[in-house]
Amino acid sequence: MTLEEAINTAIEYEEKVRDVYFAAREEAANEVGNRVFRILADEEQGHVDFLYHKLAELKKSGKVTSEDLKSALPSPTAIKAAAESLGNRLVSNDRDNELKLLRKAFQVEVETSTYYKRLVGELDPDGQKFFSRFLEIEEGHVSLVQAEIDCLSGTGYWFDMREFSLEL
Repeated sequence: MTLEEAINTAIEYEEKVRDVYFAAREEAANEVGNRVFRILADEEQGHVDFLYHKLAELKKSGKVTSEDLKSALPSPTAIKAAAESLGNRLVSNDRDNELKLLRKAFQVEVETSTYYKRLVGELDPDGQKFFSRFLEIEEGHVSLVQAEIDCLSGTGYWFDMREFSLEL
């Protein structure tokens, strides 16, 4: 796969994820959930814009420059506080709808992350370097969405680590 093909496909993945978040933002009944979906939609739009910029650069010069892709993800502590706030403020019907939206987001984030993981393993060193930052960010998104799901579903897990046990 060429770098141009990889970027074009990455744009498709990022637009798909962005669209899921835009739709979820419109459907979310809770203010906090709406804010989380808006932040992630904006982040994904930033990825789309970045990829289009890099695609134009590649077509013009035949290469892409090394430029750091920024992320709007807050610290893990801030994510945890937001997820706990969301879980505590949702009524049962809101919780079910938010979980449905989050599960859909989780699915597309995993697909996108898997694509980037494949690129990092297959492309030449320049392509690997370019997409490794995308992989890092998307894996962060997967963790964030999983944390939101865990919080809302009351599983007792946070980022796949048990917070509490009901066993004696």
